[in-house]
Amino acid sequence: MARYLGPSCKLCRREGQKLFLKGQKCYTDKCPFEKRSYPPGQHGRAASFRHQRISNYAVQLREKQKVRRIYGVLERQFRRYFREAERLPGLTGENLLMLLETRLDNVVYRLGFADSRAQARQLVGHGHFMIDGRKTDIPSFAVKPGMMVSVRPESRSASFFKTRKELLGAVAVPQWLSLDVGELLGRLVNLPTREEIEVLVQEQLIVEFYSR
Repeated sequence: MARYLGPSCKLCRREGQKLFLKGQKCYTDKCPFEKRSYPPGQHGRAASFRHQRISNYAVQLREKQKVRRIYGVLERQFRRYFREAERLPGLTGENLLMLLETRLDNVVYRLGFADSRAQARQLVGHGHFMIDGRKTDIPSFAVKPGMMVSVRPESRSASFFKTRKELLGAVAVPQWLSLDVGELLGRLVNLPTREEIEVLVQEQLIVEFYSR
C-alpha cells in the first residue's frame, strides 16, 4: 500500500498554506509552518520574496497537488477518482471532492475517531473499523449513504479508543454524517454537497488541469 512517508510540514510549505496534515499540532504555535511558511529547499526563502509570473498550468498543478496531499492520495489513484467523477452526473470538480470525502479513512477522520487523515488511514489499515458489521481494512473503501462505520468490539477496550470516546462529544460532525458517541458508531446520512465540504480549494482548476 503506497503512501507518502516524508515530512508532512514540507508539503504545507510547498503549497504555501496549512493543509492540516498533523492533526491538533497544526492548530498550535508548535506548528513548523508558523515559523517557516516559505517553500522548502535551498532557495525557498528567496523565492517567497520574488514576484514571479506564474503560468496557468502552474496554478492548476498546485491546486491538484494540494488536494492530493490533503486526502493522502497518490497520482495514479487520484487520476482514477477524476475519471470516475467525470462519469457521474453534475459538476466534475464537485463530484471529485465528494468521492474523496466518502473514502473510509476520511469518514473516520470526519467522525472524530482520528486527529488526522493519516492517523485515520493507519487505524483503518490495522483493522479497527467495521462497515455494517463487517471488518474493513481498506482506507479507500467508498462509503455509501446509509452505511454504518463503527469501531470493532475487540478494539473498543484499547486505551486509544477509551480516550477518544471522551473527546468525541466536543467534535463537530458534518451534517452529512451522524455519530453515536456511546456506541462509537457513525453513519453516512447522505452524500456531501460542495457547501458541506470544508476544504478551501478551487476544484475547477483541477478540472482544467486534466482537460488540457
